[in-house]
Amino acid sequence: MKQADIASVLNKHALELHPVILFNKATNKIVSLNLSKTNTGFTENFYNNTEAFTTYINEQRKKANATYLVGGYREHREMYRRSKLFDKDLSADIGSKEEQRSFHLGTDIWGAAGTEIFAPLGGMVHSFAYNNNYGDYGATIILQHQLETINFYTLYGHLALKDITGLRKGKFISRGEPFAHFGLPEENGNWPPHLHFQLIINMGNYDGDYPGVCKMSEAEKYIINSPDPDLLLQWNNSIQ
Repeated sequence: MKQADIASVLNKHALELHPVILFNKATNKIVSLNLSKTNTGFTENFYNNTEAFTTYINEQRKKANATYLVGGYREHREMYRRSKLFDKDLSADIGSKEEQRSFHLGTDIWGAAGTEIFAPLGGMVHSFAYNNNYGDYGATIILQHQLETINFYTLYGHLALKDITGLRKGKFISRGEPFAHFGLPEENGNWPPHLHFQLIINMGNYDGDYPGVCKMSEAEKYIINSPDPDLLLQWNNSIQ
């Protein structure tokens, strides 16, 4: 399947999509957040310490009077230096062991812990896991969807641990059903509360996990398989 195919079918059904995060334009404000290396104010002093990182996010939200801070798709970030997890190769054909993963493949939505997450359309639980390495996804759920003849997946990372307790593969999640929440740092991989939301065309052999960050040298390959999440979020026109 090509990106154009999934973009076409999602655009066709755009009015049928349920918001992944509830948002009222009259009372809520979404502001873009840049965590790339071009943001000189976001230094190692912040991203190397979870408490300091959380304070930074909360201060940015307060300063902007924002309910949510959003961004990250195709962003080149230095902050993954905080975890050795991102030193790992994702494919055997990459010769250098020194290039760190830094290219972000999903959209991050930063907000309050406990924020509810809704299924944008009906789907089955493909897999879930507690990826409990420092800097990892923490509690993670992956849904499998089909629209017309197009099959694809959505990944939800940094969730509350309660969201995967008692969950089973194959469970059907209805469109608009609340099924997850922003997790606390101690259960979400040691990050400030947020949702990593990623659109995936082909899961391959991954189960309960899929790379949300890749090396710059692998970016073209992974971007082909992870189109812009805004095809489902439909937030680009609302972000300030």
